[in-house]
Amino acid sequence: MGRALTVCCSIILSTGLNAEVNSPSKLGVLSQAESLPDGFQEHFFDVPLAVRIDVNAKLLGDALVILGRDEKIRLLSFTDTQESALPEAERAEWLAQLSMPTALGSCTSNCANGLVALHYNLQDSLFSILTDNAEREGVSAQYHSLPEDGSAGLILHNQLNIARGGGSAASTAARYNVQASSSIGNWTQVASAELARTGEPDSPTYHSLNQLYGQREFAGNFFRLGYFTPDALGVYRRPRNFGASPDTTLGFMYGTSDSLAVNDSSPSTYPVYVTPSRQGLVEVYRDGVLIYSQAVASGLQTLDTRRLPGGIYPVQVRLIEDGQVTSTTEEVIYKPNNWRNADQPWRYSVFGGKRRQLFNNWGDDIQYDQGLTYGVLVNYLLHPRVILGVDAQRVAQKMQFGSSIDWSLSDRISLNSNVYQTAGYGTGMDIQARYQYHGGSVMFSHSRSWLDTRNDLDYLDTVAIRPKNRYNGRTQSTSLALSQRLSLTSSLTGRVNHSSGNTNGTGVDLSWLRSSTLFGSDVNWQLSLFDRPSSISTGSQRNRGIDLSINLALGKPGGNLTASIGSRTSRDGERELNGSVGYNKTLDGAFFKSYSTSLTADSYGAGLNGATQFETLMLNGDAYAQRSSYNGEVSGGLNLSSTVAVGGGTVAASGSFYGGDGAMIVDLDSDIDNLVLSADDLGGSFGAALKPGRNVVPVGAYKSGTVHFDFTGNDAHAASIQPAQARYHLNKGGVMYQKVRVLKTLSVLGRLVDPQGRPMAGAHIVNHASSGVTEADGFFVLEMSESSPSLQINHRGQPACSVLLEPGKHKRENNVLLVADIVCHPSSVGVAKGP
Repeated sequence: MGRALTVCCSIILSTGLNAEVNSPSKLGVLSQAESLPDGFQEHFFDVPLAVRIDVNAKLLGDALVILGRDEKIRLLSFTDTQESALPEAERAEWLAQLSMPTALGSCTSNCANGLVALHYNLQDSLFSILTDNAEREGVSAQYHSLPEDGSAGLILHNQLNIARGGGSAASTAARYNVQASSSIGNWTQVASAELARTGEPDSPTYHSLNQLYGQREFAGNFFRLGYFTPDALGVYRRPRNFGASPDTTLGFMYGTSDSLAVNDSSPSTYPVYVTPSRQGLVEVYRDGVLIYSQAVASGLQTLDTRRLPGGIYPVQVRLIEDGQVTSTTEEVIYKPNNWRNADQPWRYSVFGGKRRQLFNNWGDDIQYDQGLTYGVLVNYLLHPRVILGVDAQRVAQKMQFGSSIDWSLSDRISLNSNVYQTAGYGTGMDIQARYQYHGGSVMFSHSRSWLDTRNDLDYLDTVAIRPKNRYNGRTQSTSLALSQRLSLTSSLTGRVNHSSGNTNGTGVDLSWLRSSTLFGSDVNWQLSLFDRPSSISTGSQRNRGIDLSINLALGKPGGNLTASIGSRTSRDGERELNGSVGYNKTLDGAFFKSYSTSLTADSYGAGLNGATQFETLMLNGDAYAQRSSYNGEVSGGLNLSSTVAVGGGTVAASGSFYGGDGAMIVDLDSDIDNLVLSADDLGGSFGAALKPGRNVVPVGAYKSGTVHFDFTGNDAHAASIQPAQARYHLNKGGVMYQKVRVLKTLSVLGRLVDPQGRPMAGAHIVNHASSGVTEADGFFVLEMSESSPSLQINHRGQPACSVLLEPGKHKRENNVLLVADIVCHPSSVGVAKGP
């Protein structure tokens, strides 16, 4: 009622005020209120008013305030801040400063945050805040400020990858990697180490300390000091190089910092294709170490690159079929960060130091400790659509040079190219071009190199052609991929690739996909034709064939049914028929999240495979296993990951996918069974589901933000979340602690009066669960904790009384408690009269 009258006041004033009255900006609220119609002032003073707040003419948000006849104003809460571009932290500061009655006009005391003056304009319900920054140049900050007092914490990312092939010489490739980031003040400390087995016969267990350094962020630059592997930090695009990657260095690194490499779940811009002839598995190696493995079916398909780290770097992709490595290719993962600021066209990174390996048994220390290593990487934004890159570095006593261009010719055409050379090793070039048009896309790639790897050393691992395959001469590879939508329900994809030199052959894949319904369920059809080069798994004969597959959605709570039938070249080089049937399902269980299984059949017999994804509060992962139809050998793999956060005097572990540079440990205390809350950073891209107990919420670094806590989905609970939000401002590696309580509540509807029976307008009522303000007639609605039915009442900024309600003595309708007049006796317990 009171709020409606306030709105009416604004309408009346906007149309009926005398034109000769002085500008409201020069009048106090008492002078402005003199123009209100009779009876309206009681709905203006000492009652909650809906206002719009600005700071130095910049919108802060919509809020509720209380105006007193003493011309003091008190800020109660913000109601809507979506239109405001100001940070949440600034709103929180003003809410804290103005939560007590503050005099309007010029500020003479308690002028925190640079406060100069406060003003309220009755005509448009505008509450203005003026600070000493009002006349300063309004240039937006280009960089996030670091936490004033720094931050502290430790975040550990643990990852275990295991892949085992079948056969008489079965071996296990495995890696355990731990990456730690911590924060002390405004310095970030990074360390990583791993144990690994390569999967080769009689392979020892290798161990290495990969990184141990400190890094400090500045406005536009970073400085790193310690033991690290030089990377492309600070630049948008690292040109491709031949030969060895930069090895661990004991030294320094300096460069621009507004394109920091961030791991995310985005896929590689340019997909990685594999074309297995039979079901198998793919292992992805970076610098000779397994970083990911995936089960694959026969036929052309892309790898899931979303779980690979961000950046631009080469990897080795091994295809294993029936326990044997049938294909080894070198690919480049392309997951760069965005950079389109023409005002800052230069990006650079320089490093220098001693080439060193610590606590590492991967190679001969004498070979690795061979003097200085140094390098420089430079990017130049020639045009918002054209990025040039050059680099020069000394690695393993060889100079490497590279150049690149990233050119977005239009919104539909993009081109990426590299030219590179390594002294005594070779010269190469590659180009990738993509054209997207209405209904489809075309991608072209070509690479060519002139190599002499006959004298290459074994420890040079990340190269275009692996050193174990000695070669001298030219090698090249060309591919063309097409995707064309034929209608709303069908599309056509095709790929042609040709290699010559070290490997020779041409492959063609063509697929037609169609979506329709079958028995009332969605179904996808795919018809594939292929003609691929010979390999070990096809008896040195070309693999030609056809395949028809179907994917039928069975609907909830069912899963998906898959089946296929086709013809291909067998391991003996003969023609064979093959088929498969499979089933996969997504689960809502506390442990298993999905599973899939399939049965395959060909001329050799039957094969089986199965896979599952799982997650607990402390770890997540996936596992798969396969039985070969050719020789009955069993192979499989396991991927596990977990995150541990230490900070605020607490320790917590999380099994959810973690993408933040900082962390918030949240202890959730609730008296509601099976409660699940959502924790969302509305200013970022992170979120988490919270269950009673200890949880870890990923948050961003450097930029201050707010995590909001709310009930999940459409669940409606008569409960209060305290606090409903938590602010953070952390350095990279920083961890903070927050406790959240969820209380069952009742909605209390009542009226507050003084001992003479007069309504108490504008009284502030506080409970364990929430707070509220009485209207002009004394009525209020409040969420009250059911387990703690006590109310604390403040009137005109001073304690007035306390009230203890007895829910059993009042009328209750569903979850609403109807309370008659509450008499507030000063400095005593109020009396709530029964109905």
